[in-house]
Amino acid sequence: MIFKNKWKITGCLLAGFAGLWITSVISSCGKAATTTNLNIKYEVLNLSPDAYPVDIYIKFLKANSTPFFYGVNQGYFTPLYLDTPYYIKSATISGAPVLLSRPDILKTGGYYTLFITGNVANNSLTSIFTVDTATLPALGRAKVRFVNASPTGTGGIDVYANGTKAFSKVIYPKFSDFIELPNGNYDFQINATGSATVLKTLTGVSIQDGRLYTLYTYGYTNRSDSATFNAAFITNR
Repeated sequence: MIFKNKWKITGCLLAGFAGLWITSVISSCGKAATTTNLNIKYEVLNLSPDAYPVDIYIKFLKANSTPFFYGVNQGYFTPLYLDTPYYIKSATISGAPVLLSRPDILKTGGYYTLFITGNVANNSLTSIFTVDTATLPALGRAKVRFVNASPTGTGGIDVYANGTKAFSKVIYPKFSDFIELPNGNYDFQINATGSATVLKTLTGVSIQDGRLYTLYTYGYTNRSDSATFNAAFITNR
């Protein structure tokens, strides 16, 4: 009788351990699915001329393989976690303090861009966060949005698409809604609001059916070095 009880106890313990092991495996599989199947696309544009190369940290782990250099569009990467905040630190200084943090709520399947702009030296460093998804445009059309990330654009910037005003008085550091444009080739002219002076022209830009784009400005109108006023496009989808 004693042996039978011992076997029963041993059997119960083994069953318990097996149950715990199975639960652990299932839990681990669930966590793996959570981190690897988020299908999030995240882009970082370093548009601050004195931030120098930066890295992004998620769950206190560096999320990018290559530092983000000034004015270089490295495209989207896939973060493994939804956890926020995200931290921006210098890529060249070991143990550097956090330059910026973002507490944005991210969703599975979302596309996002973080624009880093402003100036470290005068404590004006800031960021602009955009959600890069929208409803599909009508057949034969695309959607375009404008982000003003130029610190000297505080009075607003106007954008003309083939001579027609597409965006009006978008002030720094703000961005417009998406608008629809017929697909085709465009010349985009960028002016300070209320001025006839052309700050930048992008010529022969191909706008394709069904796509989403972001036009952004950065740099300074009062500088003539590498940090001078500039503009570029992102293909979001």
